[in-house]
Amino acid sequence: MPTILVIDDNPAVALALEVLFSLRDLRTVRAETPQAGLAVLAREPIDVVIQDMNFRADTTSGEDGVALFRAIRARLPELPVILLTAWTQLASAVELVKAGAADYLAKPWDDDKLLTTVHNLVELSETRRELARRRADESRRRTELEQAYDLRGAVFADPAMERVIALACQVARADVPVLITGPNGAGKEKIAEIVQANSAVRGGPFVTLNCGALPSELIEAELFGAEVGAYTGASRAREGKFESADGGTLFLDEIGNLSPGGQMKLLRVLETGRFERLGSNREQQVQVRVISATNADLRAMIRAGTFREDLYYRLNTIEIRVPPLAERVDDILPLAQLFLAPGKRLGSDARDALRRHPWPGNVRELKNALQRAQLLAPAPELTAADLALQAVAPAVADEELDRPAIEAALGRAGGVIAQAAAALGLSRQALYRRMDKLGIPRE
Repeated sequence: MPTILVIDDNPAVALALEVLFSLRDLRTVRAETPQAGLAVLAREPIDVVIQDMNFRADTTSGEDGVALFRAIRARLPELPVILLTAWTQLASAVELVKAGAADYLAKPWDDDKLLTTVHNLVELSETRRELARRRADESRRRTELEQAYDLRGAVFADPAMERVIALACQVARADVPVLITGPNGAGKEKIAEIVQANSAVRGGPFVTLNCGALPSELIEAELFGAEVGAYTGASRAREGKFESADGGTLFLDEIGNLSPGGQMKLLRVLETGRFERLGSNREQQVQVRVISATNADLRAMIRAGTFREDLYYRLNTIEIRVPPLAERVDDILPLAQLFLAPGKRLGSDARDALRRHPWPGNVRELKNALQRAQLLAPAPELTAADLALQAVAPAVADEELDRPAIEAALGRAGGVIAQAAAALGLSRQALYRRMDKLGIPRE
């Protein structure tokens, strides 16, 4: 039952309030002096305080009521306080409302208004307590994760990211392929590192390959190695990523960019553990855990015939989706603090601007924004103006983009595909497709 503390030295007033609240199933605790009221607050939980503004017969200034309010505020800054005031103390009550009091009511009060105000404040107190409980639970779970697992320095505060990291830790021990999905710059590689660091092969190598950073004719050589003369320019034998990752983990980023031939060979390795270098007919055997990542819709690619369905199910024994930064708002400020140089801090308007921005480029965009602001801003405190966050245009379907629009975006981004794609509201793969269709060179 919600509890109301009435601090008033007039027994008739306290009794009237107690009777009024009992009709609404509200428990009342009475205290006749400020000291007694503070003692109650020290020993039991209270939802709302109603306090008089004057406790001495020889004064009408309300100074003792002001002192009481400030004492409550110092000890319990979130506790709602309603002030009961005579007209002579009205100015003091108004000043206390500005200082954080929930409301003030002049004597004699309106019962309906008082009950409505108390009811709203009780709900507010319950909401705050529930929020505090959830935050305590989240903090406890984060601490337990940090103590039980190697999180590779991951910074997170949002429950959405906590669930992702908890799942990564949970599946790490299982020797099965993991597919990590999510937008570019959201932290997929960090999740792969966490899986590796808590796996049975954590002492082995952790080898990475970005399948989107290489021409398709070179990806297979990177994966499986190549003998001399296997392709134009192959002047010496080279070891592939699978050989390098033997006894450990191979992380394949942007797996959706793998060529059809590479997909077929990767499927065979996942099924048998055996492969051949390009230009060789000698099989090699490896023991490698494969973690892959993509920002593409692989199911749509399967329907379009550009990604093998059997490979998809081999890679996707466990899927971990990393949400975009816009879906984990509580991570924004902790990550921003991570990217601040010593001696730099965020002003309140900068913090507000960071939380409001949609971050189409995710954590990578946040890091770049902080680095740029710190280079250009002379003062130790960064402002919203220093961050210079630009409004993001609504996403445009790639079929609607013409050559001038894409070339203009590429020009503004200095040719950086990821930045141009984010400005156009597209994935990098969607921009590449549109560029290829329009005959715009990728270089």
